[in-house]
Amino acid sequence: MPDELVVIYRQYVAPALAPPIEEQSLYADFVRKALQDNVPESPQYVILVDRSAQVQAIFLFWLEEGKSPLFIGASPVSTGRVGQYDHFETPTGVFEHSIDNPDFRAEGTKNALGVRGYGVKGMRVFDFGWQQATRGWGSGGLSTMRLQMHATDPTLLESRLGTIQSKGCIRIPASLNRLLDAYGIIDADYEAAVSNGIHLSVPMPAPRVHGPGRYLIVMDSQRTTRPEWATPPFFPRVTAVPLPPLR
Repeated sequence: MPDELVVIYRQYVAPALAPPIEEQSLYADFVRKALQDNVPESPQYVILVDRSAQVQAIFLFWLEEGKSPLFIGASPVSTGRVGQYDHFETPTGVFEHSIDNPDFRAEGTKNALGVRGYGVKGMRVFDFGWQQATRGWGSGGLSTMRLQMHATDPTLLESRLGTIQSKGCIRIPASLNRLLDAYGIIDADYEAAVSNGIHLSVPMPAPRVHGPGRYLIVMDSQRTTRPEWATPPFFPRVTAVPLPPLR
């Protein structure tokens, strides 16, 4: 199953990044260290984001006891841009994706500036609840912000992924949003709720992945130069197509 998802990621997610093996190992080591207090009980997927201004990337790994984390794929993101009112530095740490903070779907409406902040209608907004984060304006300090991971305006903002742009949330490519949503990559708590007869406001689409995870890790590598692999190439707009069923 994880090997199959590696292929699907390469075929259906754009833009995608191709970090070399040594970089994959570096981030895999960080995943292991970050989850020392939250060791998964069973094989599952985990998401890692490097908020460094010189990286701005998201990584998907498969974790299995006794084995090194398997790299599935990576893409550019946008995290918090400081220096402007109501903009936060995206907080670091391990965040659980739980039904305690229900996800919802984008309505696809535009704001006063003509921007579809959550992307086109139907895009899933992954919610990680209220978190303490550093204010990016005034004298700084900590305050609360709603940490979400979501798509963005496909025409105006998706081409800026790979640079810090957001108000503190994590912006991801629409095609990656679809993959995470369709296969339930971090929906372990949601699937447990369905099994227990709990009604969800966001229906779970099919197909579902084997071994869904529940963790988002945000870290900062504090790099001073941008690695070549972290520079996203020009990419065409991706036409939404049905994802293949998983075996």
